Amino acid sequence: MAVYGKLFVISAPSGAGKTTLIREVLKQFKSLSYSISSTTRPPRKNETDGRDYFFITAHEFEEKIRQGAWLEWARVHDHYYGTSRSVVEQTLEQGRSLLLDIDVQGAAQVIKSDLSPVTLFILPPSVEELERRLKGRGTDESAVIEKRLKNAVAEMAQKDTYQYQVVNDDLETAVNEILSIFKKELA
Repeated sequence: MAVYGKLFVISAPSGAGKTTLIREVLKQFKSLSYSISSTTRPPRKNETDGRDYFFITAHEFEEKIRQGAWLEWARVHDHYYGTSRSVVEQTLEQGRSLLLDIDVQGAAQVIKSDLSPVTLFILPPSVEELERRLKGRGTDESAVIEKRLKNAVAEMAQKDTYQYQVVNDDLETAVNEILSIFKKELA
C-alpha cells in the first residue's frame, strides 16, 4: 500500500490531559484529520456517537475482530476499543495525515504495522496529580478511579516505546511542546 499522509499515534493514561492537547493540535493543523475510534463502553454525558466515538455492541465489535477489520483493538477498563483499518488506509492514501488517540496496547499494534507512525506519549506530572485530576472529573466511581490509576502506572512504564514524550504539568508549556513536534513532523 502506498502511504502519502502521515500517521500520528498519541497515548496517555486516563486523566493526563490528552484530549485537551489533541484539541489544540487539531485547531492549529487544519490539514490533520482525527480518527474516531469505536468502543463498546456507554457514552459519557456530552459524548456523541460519530463525533467522540462510534458506540457499538460487544457482538458487533467481536464480529469485526473475526473479520480482521481493526488496525488495532484492545480491551481496556472492561470495554473494547478499536480503529478501523480501512478508514486509516483510505485517509493516508488520499494524502491526508491522521491522528489516532489510542491506548498503549493499540499503539503497540500500530507500531508493528507497515504505516510507520509518529508516536507521542502524554504523561501527568505525577501519579498523585493524576489521581487528583481523575477525582476532579466527577465522572467515575472510586473503584473505577483505582482501576484507572493501576492501569496508568502500567501504561507509563511503556513510555519509552514512543518517539516523543510530553509531560503535561503546565498546560501552556505542554501545548507549545506538542505543537512544535507536529510542526516538525508535518514540515
